[in-house]
Amino acid sequence: MEAQNLNEPHLPTLEQMQQWTEVMGRAQQLLLEQAAGATGRALPFNPDAVARIQTSFANEGLALWQRFLDSGGMLRDQAEPPPPSSPAARKDRRFADPAWSNHPFYDLIRQSYLLLSDYLLKLTDAVDGVDPKQKAKLRFATSGMLDAVSPSNFPLTNPQVMEKTLQSGGENLVKGLQHMLADMEKGQLTQTDGAVFEIGRNIATTPGKVIKETPLYQLIHYTPTTDKVLETPLVIFPAWINRFYILDLSPEKSFVKWALDQGISVFLVSWKSADASMKDLLWDDYILRGQVDAIDTVRELLSVPSVHTIGYCVAGTTLAATLALLAARGEADKVASATFFTAQVDFSEAGDLSLFVDDDQMKLVDQLSTSGFLDGRYMAATFNLLRGRDLIWNYVVNNYLLGQDYPPFDLLYWNGDTTNLPAQWHKNYLTQLYRDNQLVVPDALSIDDTPLDLRKVETPLYIQAGREDHIAPAESVWKATSHFSGPIRFLLAGSGHIAGVVNPPAAGKYQYWSCDELPKSLEDFVADAKETKGSWWPDWAEWIKSLGDSTVSAKKGGRVPGKGSLKALEDAPGRYVKQR
Repeated sequence: MEAQNLNEPHLPTLEQMQQWTEVMGRAQQLLLEQAAGATGRALPFNPDAVARIQTSFANEGLALWQRFLDSGGMLRDQAEPPPPSSPAARKDRRFADPAWSNHPFYDLIRQSYLLLSDYLLKLTDAVDGVDPKQKAKLRFATSGMLDAVSPSNFPLTNPQVMEKTLQSGGENLVKGLQHMLADMEKGQLTQTDGAVFEIGRNIATTPGKVIKETPLYQLIHYTPTTDKVLETPLVIFPAWINRFYILDLSPEKSFVKWALDQGISVFLVSWKSADASMKDLLWDDYILRGQVDAIDTVRELLSVPSVHTIGYCVAGTTLAATLALLAARGEADKVASATFFTAQVDFSEAGDLSLFVDDDQMKLVDQLSTSGFLDGRYMAATFNLLRGRDLIWNYVVNNYLLGQDYPPFDLLYWNGDTTNLPAQWHKNYLTQLYRDNQLVVPDALSIDDTPLDLRKVETPLYIQAGREDHIAPAESVWKATSHFSGPIRFLLAGSGHIAGVVNPPAAGKYQYWSCDELPKSLEDFVADAKETKGSWWPDWAEWIKSLGDSTVSAKKGGRVPGKGSLKALEDAPGRYVKQR
């Protein structure tokens, strides 16, 4: 039987249109009464603002119905755009299929949903007299609820799903059910075909050796690719919330390989995913037995006074504490420079993640970590919630409703390769930093009985932020510039938390903004900054070399992995990154 095309002009019949009109009218009225009634009674609204919002909603709703009635239930010409005043005129990838605009039934559903979404979000903003954090929680919850109930997420109200179901005889739903059951069994949403990738074979392939292993980390020394290297080596600290190979996805995307090609000796810390043996680990351990230990190890191996360092995300936050600790101990000269990849030290404007630090969330962490460590799937779900439309519901539609095959995508494979976290450390991080913002308060935190004061840090810093970062917002990353005493170069990269960092020059993607002198505010920076097309990596390499350094042979002694005082234990990427 030939599949029925949802865009054929003989659909729908007059009787169907009359029924749809009645049903949608009743549905819209129920939603209006619920939003304006129950929600309005539960929260203290600004009455003037609510009156304006309700009037606008009513007027736009009437205009929507008038346009629908004027169309006579006829299909819209594909060349005819939706009315510019309508919320449906907005670009929204969920409704990109032409049927959403051309078919009267789906067009009405779409525009009604967008109109109601606008109304509820504006109503949320009209809440008055509550704590700003509570208001932010309300807006986040409202936005998440609206994303969840989008008509694109349900088979009967998604024209793409209906057409695919008719064409395949329902095979897409059977395949989607298989996908969903498999995800339920593993407790995690699948975003890509994991069978395509293998660590050490087609990702994390940069040659090197593991030269040290502790209960907390493995230290990887990468094989030089140039005859001469900077005398001062580089030690990279990835976030232990994820696997390190985000910086070594493939030779074309690898920051590690690119840094080697710039004539830099590269060492990288591969953190161990937490298990029950790590239940007592705290932030002190990641600082003292992690970062400080790795810095001292590399210094001793190469007989150099100092190292360059990079800290990504939470490892950047930790690197700031490490610098403060070394400064307090009179050992600041162990670090020649520190680079922060999308890292926060001042959490006063930390974005939506700060909504997950209340008492209820802490109780949930306790419930999920009875063995002393937090399953990484919990953190993955939290990060996905921050962009639920793109990282959850997009895959619900594609994987479960359309039954599409998973595309091979190395970045998404990395995103799903979760790591476990020591539970007590994680709770302390959320409460002491995200909730109480203690790192920027002089002497509020101590490591090994040494009070931390970021103002004592005079190390040259390179602070990179992502313009569209939803995990470490640019506004939050910028705040670090006011807490240190040394020279700072701030750079704003295009894109977000991952793509803004992993942007190799050869790709020719995105752009970055920079200023020769550090302005007083992010607003001044944006106003004065020079835009440069492409990757910011060359800017960073130029900055590193501008600090002044001699070059040495890359072929002698400890510069060759495993040939110095620390012998090779195994080939990179090592066993820790493969442990689950």
